[in-house]
Amino acid sequence: MIEILWVTTPFFALILAGYWATKSGRLSLQAIPGLNNFVLYFALPCMLFRFGATTDMVSVFNPTLAVLYIAVSLCVVITAIGLTLSSRMGWNDAALGALVAAFPNSGFMGVPLLIGLLGTSMASPVILSITIDMILTSSLCIALSRLDGHGLRSMGPAIKNALKGVLGNPMAWAILLGALFSVMQLKLPAPIEKTVWMLAEAASPVALFTIGSVLARGQLQAHERPQSVSGVWPIVILKLVVHPALIMLLGMLLMQLGADLTWSSLVALVLVAALPSASNVSLLAERFGADNLRIARIILITTVIAFFTFSGSVYLLTRAT
Repeated sequence: MIEILWVTTPFFALILAGYWATKSGRLSLQAIPGLNNFVLYFALPCMLFRFGATTDMVSVFNPTLAVLYIAVSLCVVITAIGLTLSSRMGWNDAALGALVAAFPNSGFMGVPLLIGLLGTSMASPVILSITIDMILTSSLCIALSRLDGHGLRSMGPAIKNALKGVLGNPMAWAILLGALFSVMQLKLPAPIEKTVWMLAEAASPVALFTIGSVLARGQLQAHERPQSVSGVWPIVILKLVVHPALIMLLGMLLMQLGADLTWSSLVALVLVAALPSASNVSLLAERFGADNLRIARIILITTVIAFFTFSGSVYLLTRAT
């Protein structure tokens, strides 16, 4: 367990550093969008491209693994909406809450953390989960969030807008471009490759620091308005307990039935689900007019608790290997 904490602690310490820098005023709120843009448009796409280009991407798409992750994500979304949708909480807040329950922080945290813990073989399941969450889970939840006052008529335009957002997401294009380089065995010219690799190295520390900054910003903004506490803890439990447990149980059942699923890929997928909620959901909540303070509170709580639950999951799963 100590060996695992030696690996996980620096990742969460960087989040804490970003949180402290913002809360103390040493990093201004105006600087956070710049950090976000650097990670989203430069460093993280380079990291995903590097993993895609240096990984056997033919083996990334495991149909069994994809079906398993999609099925559990849909279960989490349906459960979250069922638990929170009410006369006081409409489709917008319920659907964005479902997204924060089903969408782990696999981009900013999952890739560097799991590879640091378990090696580069873990990149494939993480990239697969990122692709599903960006294209399917996000689009579905955004479409459902538009049902307030408009009904099913608004779902079509909402899905189109969500897909446009996917097409404008540089992470999706980085994964596809990396896969193309892998399949065709292409290589970048040496100076360009060195530049891309340097940006990729910056992705992990800057992304983690930015997560802390975003969480601190949410806390500072919460002081300006009353805290939103309705429907927080059910989502936290869904994210950190139910989501990984469902993947483990259904995955073991599929293995018993003889499905094409290895223990190592199942462990990687369970650990992806055990990550805290994705910080970018807060930006989506703000964009679509949902209760962003509630979403930010869920992300903060899951990030703090995940230091213990994620580390414990790694310990138990690696001992069972």
